[in-house]
Amino acid sequence: MTPRYRTRLRPPLPWQAAFAALASLLFAGAALAHNVTEGDAGYVQEVTGFRPFAFLYLGAKHMVTGYDHLLFLAGVIFFLYRGRDIATYVSLFAVGHSVTMIAGVWWQVSVNAYIIDAIIAFSVVYKALDNLGAFRLWFGVQPDTKAATLIFGLLHGFGLATKIQDYEISPDGLLGNLIAFNLGVEIGQLMALALILLAMRQWRARPAFARQAYAANVLMMVAGFALMGLQITGYFVA
Repeated sequence: MTPRYRTRLRPPLPWQAAFAALASLLFAGAALAHNVTEGDAGYVQEVTGFRPFAFLYLGAKHMVTGYDHLLFLAGVIFFLYRGRDIATYVSLFAVGHSVTMIAGVWWQVSVNAYIIDAIIAFSVVYKALDNLGAFRLWFGVQPDTKAATLIFGLLHGFGLATKIQDYEISPDGLLGNLIAFNLGVEIGQLMALALILLAMRQWRARPAFARQAYAANVLMMVAGFALMGLQITGYFVA
């Protein structure tokens, strides 16, 4: 018997941890997507004036708990190894997310919350299929991954803008608060990205990464379809 089979209790592999995390998300329900906690919502509705630190915190909190954003972001960097490439794609996503979040609230551009969240869930499906090489295999073409990242970033921003508008933030200090909130979102994104990259680095060092990567992207695709189904169901039921 070789040493690799001698230990009965072993820490879960990254793909196993991902499976557990995604499974828990599917049972969490559609109401969590782009949600703001009741206490935070009350604060947002009542506060007036420029409150940069409060909105900075709220933005960071939203991103680190925004599982749909993080799933898409994880898919984007899944097969990126060079720091420059990671920075490029994450920046494209951040620019898109920032523009529509701020502009959507400022100019009161809203989209039905269920529809935009279903589209965001589809972005997870798209990225998983892209990572699996499905577009080249099925259609013989490869979508422009940078353009897709920017476009989906714009759509993700609309998701949050739609939710924020429901809470009718005071116009007093609105622009400054939105900028602070967005800065918090980007800080939260960088924090989450650092953890994702740390896990990915350890995972990639394992000999079975290629095989497990395929399974992980299939699981990501299934999770995206499930989240789409929850949102579409919510649209017709609500």
